[in-house]
Amino acid sequence: MPSLLLLGAGHAHMTVMEAIPRLIERGHSVTVVGPGERHYYSGMGPGMLGGHYSPEDISFPVRQMVTQRGGTFITARATRIDPQRKRVVLDSGQELAYDVCSCNTGSHVPSSIVDGDATDVFPVKPIENLLAGRESIRRRASRGPVRIAVVGGGPAALEVAGNAAAALTQTGAQGNVAMYAGSSFLRRFPARVRELARKELQKARVKLHEGAYASAVHTGEVVLDNGERYEADIIFTALGVVPSPLFAASGLPVGKDGGLAVDAHLRCTEYDDIFGGGDCIWFTPQPLAKVGVYAVRQNPVLLHNLAARLEGRPLLTFSPGGEYLLIFNTGSGRGILHKAGFTFAGRLAFMVKDWIDRRFIRRFQPH
Repeated sequence: MPSLLLLGAGHAHMTVMEAIPRLIERGHSVTVVGPGERHYYSGMGPGMLGGHYSPEDISFPVRQMVTQRGGTFITARATRIDPQRKRVVLDSGQELAYDVCSCNTGSHVPSSIVDGDATDVFPVKPIENLLAGRESIRRRASRGPVRIAVVGGGPAALEVAGNAAAALTQTGAQGNVAMYAGSSFLRRFPARVRELARKELQKARVKLHEGAYASAVHTGEVVLDNGERYEADIIFTALGVVPSPLFAASGLPVGKDGGLAVDAHLRCTEYDDIFGGGDCIWFTPQPLAKVGVYAVRQNPVLLHNLAARLEGRPLLTFSPGGEYLLIFNTGSGRGILHKAGFTFAGRLAFMVKDWIDRRFIRRFQPH
């Protein structure tokens, strides 16, 4: 029986996992390896921090999803892929054979500026960290004022800052939220988006620091590269994301960011039996931003191509598509919406995002 091995249970593998019964009917076995029994939808993570969603609202029970459809789920992480022997080594020491392997192992926040033993420091990935951060805010608020710092200048930092402010407000405690954005605050986005983002931060009473970058994060302190130091009780780091070192460590071809190099078929550029999607890949036809919309768009192509490779059929080409709808959750039921030059902020923006996100996640949650 030809075996399909899925590394990671993230956005790009959702349709494949949904189709496990069809794959089994066609004579294939399916094994999924994931770090936990639930997978958290990153697009709704800041809303969980801000108290708008519960953990159950924004997560999929992936073990249940896989096993109820006839697949095998293993709680572990891959540490090495051996493309010659067609085996994957797990952190448990177990080895898994495959005929076709697909990688959707996600990404993580670089931690080079963070002390290894720092406490109350929460990288924005994995998403579960945002729940831990919310609980830390609540605990500290019961003892007095809370100082919260968010390190980063991109969309994740904006959303976390606004929702951290909402979480603090809900406690009724005194305190403040500061965002250390360097000189790159939302630099990939139009001026109108940046303007509205600054106004949203002001509404949330988040102090935006621009200019100097954070050079070090210690327990209770953020140090900037101009020598300034700022105290904080709780620190969130949103310094961009990078793929797992799994691929480079396995001797597989990688892109500039260390992601698995794939072609237009989402197939590894050197090994025909390895595919990938989501944040962990480097799409060689054109660079793609690390946003969930591409992982979602890759779903049908990955499903077709994995089955086609197992069965010797032609592969489909992935097209990233045009400009996507961009909505930031800025906390307290507000957001910023942008597409094709149309931009506005307010409650309606968040309502649109909430409707889209809930519709997506309900498709994969138990009914």
